[in-house]
Amino acid sequence: MGAYPASDPQLCNFRVDNPLAVSDKAAHFYLQTSPESAMKQLLARGSGSIYQLCQAFRVDPPGALHAMEFTLLEWYRLGFDFDEIISDTLSLVATLLGDRKVEVISYFDIFLRELSLDPLLAGKNELRDAAKRRVDVDMDDVDEQIWLDLLFSHCIAPQLGQGCYTVIRDFPPQQAAMAELAIDAKGNQVAARFELFIEGVEIANGYKELIDWREQQRRFEQDNKTRQARGIAPVEIDKGLLASMREHGLPACAGVALGVDRLLMLAQ
Repeated sequence: MGAYPASDPQLCNFRVDNPLAVSDKAAHFYLQTSPESAMKQLLARGSGSIYQLCQAFRVDPPGALHAMEFTLLEWYRLGFDFDEIISDTLSLVATLLGDRKVEVISYFDIFLRELSLDPLLAGKNELRDAAKRRVDVDMDDVDEQIWLDLLFSHCIAPQLGQGCYTVIRDFPPQQAAMAELAIDAKGNQVAARFELFIEGVEIANGYKELIDWREQQRRFEQDNKTRQARGIAPVEIDKGLLASMREHGLPACAGVALGVDRLLMLAQ
């Protein structure tokens, strides 16, 4: 349990009331959606490269690929760059599933290839129309990122990793989460973030980690603005993580969260 919930508008924490609290302070906690915050606080305090195999919890309707409680393997390697952490993840997965052809393609190029859409230039109306032609969805006036997420999850992801390992890299800056920003080969600003897909299933999500605490605070605040715009209650930002980053400094590193249950399912 943690003192702060995840701020990501896509995530919803389980809240746990504390019957031992004697004041509003620590009156409730939140089951972790991932161990990222706690692990980064350890990194900032000098742990060195670390990993953790743990349970995570998300308020997410159960389904074939979703559970409210699941197992994560999360690890951070000091000094690793973006390409190294991708290779590290592929090497780990291959030890269980065997060697396969590897396809690495950018978020922008996969949209162009699969949907003939440029996710940088397409506006909300174009994305909405593209989604409604392909998906039976009952929503209308939402922001561009929700339409992009819908198109990616319903129309692109199921086609990925068919007989191979597909790595989608260089996400839009708006989807950076806790990743550093970079400039791609075409001169576009992108998030140094990747996702690994196998047989249409997302297995891992990794970053070149953001180490600037001021930018991290700005992103937490932006998450709350996005939440309010979407009619979702804002949350208290993670002061513990920000304090560790500010006082001790997060070392240059790259990290990955890998869904163990999904990986074992594919190994059957």
